[in-house]
Amino acid sequence: MASQRFVCLSDTHNHHRSLTVPDGDVLVHAGDFTMNGTRGEVEEFADWLEALPHPRKVLVAGNHDRLFQERPDEARALVHFADYLEDGPLEFDGLRLWGSPWQPEFGGWAFGRPAGAAMADVWDAVEGRVDVLVTHVPPRGSMDRIHNGVDIGCAALTAALPRIAPKLHVFGHVHESRGTRTSDGRLSVNAATCDHRYRRAHEPIVVECTDDRFAVVE
Repeated sequence: MASQRFVCLSDTHNHHRSLTVPDGDVLVHAGDFTMNGTRGEVEEFADWLEALPHPRKVLVAGNHDRLFQERPDEARALVHFADYLEDGPLEFDGLRLWGSPWQPEFGGWAFGRPAGAAMADVWDAVEGRVDVLVTHVPPRGSMDRIHNGVDIGCAALTAALPRIAPKLHVFGHVHESRGTRTSDGRLSVNAATCDHRYRRAHEPIVVECTDDRFAVVE
């Protein structure tokens, strides 16, 4: 398998044009590219995304991206040039990806399900080999701590990860916990670019895949 460079970002919240986006083979956006999920916001984001030179673009929606849940056909048509994943796989160049937008519900935002069995059903549906998992929500206990010290990730996802066993897991949602971590043979990337006040604070994170191994490019 040829080397692949993944450019990972999440939670851009309409600040995408202020980013310096590195070159790469695959751009992965883990959701919350808008603030309110309006058609106009999605159109503007799509115009920017389509113009980027990356040969492949992969994205999931986040809780702010309401259009993708409320008018899914309309939303998906706006990003027709990208691989939008919603509880399904994508295969290319010997890699298999799976993406999902769901998270434990809160505040009436999009793509929320009750914590517990309903969220477990989402992750139980992940099947087959998964090299790269893209979710909006982090797993509980892994780069999911908000500014008041509370971990708000998905416990059902944490429980499912040993079975899914991705080599790379890209997510966002919790702006305060942006970063990378390697454990149990898995590279986890919280690629949030905004801080907890929704100000653009970080650049994308680049990951290189060589010989089926994933590593952060410093």
